Order: sequence, then structure tokens, then C-alpha cells
Amino acid sequence: MKQVLSKYFRDKDVQQLIGKQLRTGVIVSSIIVFIGGVIYLVRHGHEQPSYADFTGVREGLTSLPGIWQGVMENKGMNIIQLGIVLLIATPIIRIAFSVIAFLIEKDFLYVGITLLVLGIILFSMLGGIAG
Repeated sequence: MKQVLSKYFRDKDVQQLIGKQLRTGVIVSSIIVFIGGVIYLVRHGHEQPSYADFTGVREGLTSLPGIWQGVMENKGMNIIQLGIVLLIATPIIRIAFSVIAFLIEKDFLYVGITLLVLGIILFSMLGGIAG
């Protein structure tokens, strides 16, 4: 397996792919947040804020389906939230790419450690223990 994979991928290629993924993730998420900010300011920039009332997080910004529904409705806050979710997902995808890189190198100790880190991150994000 290593011979087949090493024919197509070298360690340097995987590291460059990971670097490009990180740069692309940050740039794409920044562009999405900027577009969402412009849409939000065009629609709500003239409103006066009310500091007497605390409204909290608007419904639809706390779950991926809610965020996506708001993006489809062209809501600025939801587009901003999508950009933030992509920014958070960028290093998590990097960890997944690292697992593949360590598998190619047949470095199973680091595969295990990286999978453990990935599992802890995913559990803490999706576990819902904090409420």
C-alpha cells in the first residue's frame, strides 16, 4: 500500500496540500464573512441599537441547518456565521489530512495520536455536554 501511495504522493506533496488547505480555508472564510458583513450593513446599518434590551443569539444561528437556511434566504448574520464555521473547520480538516499523511508514511503511532486528537475535538464540538 505504501508503495502505491508513495508513487503518487510524497511527504512534501502532502505537506504542501495541507498548507494550501489552510490558506484556502482562511481566505474563503474571510471572503464569506466579508460578504455577509456587507449584506448585514446594507440591510441593518441604519438601525439604532437598543442597549437596554439583551436579545441574545437569534434563532437559526446555533445549528448548521439553521445557518444554511438563513444563507439560502440571503441573511447577513447567517452568512457571517457560515464563514466562522468554515474558519473553525479549517484546522479540523488539517488534522484529518495529517491522519492521511501519517498513514502514507506508515507511522501508526502518530496516526493513533492524531485520531485521538481528532476524536476529542469532534466529541467536544458535537457531544453537547455543555448545553
